[in-house]
Amino acid sequence: MSPIPDPSAPPTDLLGYATELLTGRELAKLQALRDLLEERARPHLAEWWEAGESPAHLRAELAALGLEDDPELLGADGQLSPYYVGFKHFEFQRFDASIATLYGGQVGMFRTVVREGGSREQVARLDPRIPSFDLTGCFALTEPDHGSDVAAGMETTATRDGENWHITGHKRWIGNAALSDVILVVAKDDTDGAAKAFLVPREAPGVTVTDIRGKIALRMVRNGDITLNDVRVPESERLQRINSFRDVSAILAQLRYVVGWNAAGMQIGAYEAALRYALGRHQFGRPIAGFQLIQEKLTRMLGNATATLALAVRLTDLKVRGELTETVAALTKTWAADRVRETVALGREIAGAEGIRVEHDLARYFTDAEAVYTYEGTHEMNSLIVGRAVTGLSAFTR
Repeated sequence: MSPIPDPSAPPTDLLGYATELLTGRELAKLQALRDLLEERARPHLAEWWEAGESPAHLRAELAALGLEDDPELLGADGQLSPYYVGFKHFEFQRFDASIATLYGGQVGMFRTVVREGGSREQVARLDPRIPSFDLTGCFALTEPDHGSDVAAGMETTATRDGENWHITGHKRWIGNAALSDVILVVAKDDTDGAAKAFLVPREAPGVTVTDIRGKIALRMVRNGDITLNDVRVPESERLQRINSFRDVSAILAQLRYVVGWNAAGMQIGAYEAALRYALGRHQFGRPIAGFQLIQEKLTRMLGNATATLALAVRLTDLKVRGELTETVAALTKTWAADRVRETVALGREIAGAEGIRVEHDLARYFTDAEAVYTYEGTHEMNSLIVGRAVTGLSAFTR
């Protein structure tokens, strides 16, 4: 009988990207991340998933790893290598998409919007506190009735009154909302109709945060339904470099390249879980991993994951050169999300009836894939972005 692969071993990387693109220090950091997740989270994943419980206590331990601001990780420009950032996303998604959101929503989305949208003084005051989770935050853009069309249809408004703003509206599907000290709210200035961004304390009068329950995907993420009723925020807490939705879009575009890394990581995680199961499950006197149809499924899973990882690396190459376009990012999202769906479904098939039980991990990947398929732009919206580019004709509703 073949040995069951060690779940803490480095991820499958047939094309050798990790060793080619990462430094020894970066590889060591990612190994430390794997070790922590395996030791501190793996034994409890099924329990947390079943209960829909967020392992918020892991934030301090993850912060202590120094994944973000270790001086030995920073380049001459004081920034992390985009390839290291990509593989960091890959590692988190390989393990669990909910834990990836618990960490990434803070140090990825929230931190990037603060860094790029805040004034020099605001960044100096806030940025050092974010990777340590001393200051926790989330990014609130989506609304109950506006997702794909939120740029034109935003209903949350901000009204200026001297040195204060009054914000009223409703945000929905906001990851980590109930776990955040500050909610970074995008609202429409009711004077000029332009988007503005505000740092709203979660405990401020007029703010109500309710967890969204009954989810089949990202069950360990505390997605929030947020109501803002005439919430007063001083001008000093408005991010000074966000004065239009174009500014918001430009900031979010900087994060677009990680979508391929997320999709590749989830597929490798599902592949490794399926392989573990197939090697450990015996039928007709031998491991099912030895049967032809199982090997065909495993090969397709690995092929999908490897192709997605190659595409993620190429997107990062383009980002580094300043050549990543909206069209390429949209094509990657729609193609990679399709591959994720196929890959996790194959893994669930390999485990048969056990594939619908969270104990074997495959059920988590199977359901979480639906969130990956939907967020960061739906299949339909990304298809229309690509279609507009290749035909010169816009199918968007005016």
